[in-house]
Amino acid sequence: MTRYEPAIDLASITAIDTHVHIEVDDAGHGALPADLQAAMDRYFGGHAPMPLDAVADYYRERAMAAVVFTVDARTRLGTVPNSSEEIAEGAARNNDVLIPFGSVDPLTGAAAIESARRLHGDFGVRGFKFHPSVQGFDPSESRFSPLWAAIQEFGVPIVVHTGQTGVGAGTPGGFGLRLQYSNPMLLDTVAADFPDLRIIMAHPSTPWQDEAISIATHKANAFIDLSGWSPKYFAPQLVRNINSVLRDKVMFGSDFTAITPDRWLRDFADLELSDDVRPKVLKGNASALLGLA
Repeated sequence: MTRYEPAIDLASITAIDTHVHIEVDDAGHGALPADLQAAMDRYFGGHAPMPLDAVADYYRERAMAAVVFTVDARTRLGTVPNSSEEIAEGAARNNDVLIPFGSVDPLTGAAAIESARRLHGDFGVRGFKFHPSVQGFDPSESRFSPLWAAIQEFGVPIVVHTGQTGVGAGTPGGFGLRLQYSNPMLLDTVAADFPDLRIIMAHPSTPWQDEAISIATHKANAFIDLSGWSPKYFAPQLVRNINSVLRDKVMFGSDFTAITPDRWLRDFADLELSDDVRPKVLKGNASALLGLA
């Protein structure tokens, strides 16, 4: 086992993609059941999952770094995901471009905390990824407070899905996934109760964009990644706030492989943003938050 330590030359990269899914391991095992993965592929128009080393090469070719993770929803989905430990070890051998986040299933209680401690302490993950709708939990419930307290103690951020999700979209009952768990206002409670826990609200939070903006504006420990949507679809109030009060709190993310960084950056270039804001969004804010600067 090799513990991850970053070796990213910030001067040599153009951007940090803060939201990249490792959907399969080298054996082809993925995070989602096959029928749910097929439904998501139909929703996004089909995309080929890439193993970690191929993802590293993809970002190396683009002179970018990437935050990589899976989602552990074993209780809700009844399937063991691809391994966060393997992702961390793969990032260690590609530490010039990759930054590993772990994922644990909050519904497993004390086991989730134990796994989080191991992933951070032994494998060196630099944060944790959660998807409340897919994992089937309300992050504001007090029973999850010990998990948030532990991660706050580690001093690393969490990235939490907010808003609509393509997972289960278009299926009967949305595969049973509850969008209400991804309302960013639930994270306002977490941010208030754990002021030293840095919370990245993933995605423009449709249909709760104003709520996410209010939380990021009000809570010093709340941030937004801009993944999952082409920038040409960003709400006007989001663009306005990126240009002003949130200029230090928003970060580039693609949601690769559902959206490629090439597509995202092409549309981002057309946004009316101040010249001093663009480098913050693309690299500066993430490098500070992730402790790379």
